[in-house]
Amino acid sequence: MKKIWIFLTLFFAFATYSSWIYTGATDYGTVMTTRQQLGKKIYQEYNCQSCHQIFGLGGYLGPELTTAISDKTRGEAYVKAFIENGGGTRMPNFHFNKEQTAALVDYLKYVDENAFSYKNTTPNETEK
Repeated sequence: MKKIWIFLTLFFAFATYSSWIYTGATDYGTVMTTRQQLGKKIYQEYNCQSCHQIFGLGGYLGPELTTAISDKTRGEAYVKAFIENGGGTRMPNFHFNKEQTAALVDYLKYVDENAFSYKNTTPNETEK
């Protein structure tokens, strides 16, 4: 009988925790705008993840892009220049138009804004 109570206690604790996690406990992010969704689509269509990482997923040839926008050594202008012109022999010039470039930069802004664990902050700290 004791084993049944232990099992039921653990089962209900797990079920409660799981329902809390899957109903919004980790939902700190924001909803993507249409332009950010376009940027994500371009990022995927041009297979950018084969060279770049976002949130630790992707290739190793290019730099990690999760916090590229807020990085003090890179920033938005730096990222935009690389997207528009390529980067020598490693980063190809895809000849993106202004709308595509803006969409990619907006997508990277979205990623950066939602990179709480990469910046060692909580959502409330980033709003200050």
